[in-house]
Amino acid sequence: MATTKTYIEYVCDQLNHYKNIRYRKMFGEYMIYIDEKPVLLVCDNQVYIKMIAELNDKMNDLEQGHPYQGAKLHYILNIDNVNDSIEIINLVLPYLKVKQPK
Repeated sequence: MATTKTYIEYVCDQLNHYKNIRYRKMFGEYMIYIDEKPVLLVCDNQVYIKMIAELNDKMNDLEQGHPYQGAKLHYILNIDNVNDSIEIINLVLPYLKVKQPK
């Protein structure tokens, strides 16, 4: 089951705290960018965030899963809990890089 447009818009609405947020459809699923950094992967109406080794001790209580077959393990965010989601995103953002165009 692919992510619905309604769900991706809901996720972005939950994160309206951020000024520069956008999403991009990729193979039926979505990547959410904040300040042009690829932050959240949304697959099958589930929100994933990349595991950062330096943050494992702060985030080890989060559920983990694979967004799609063959993907690396990611943390799963409960996007309904906006405050916790923003706190986690703020921890991860400094470790992510802006994708440079080819």
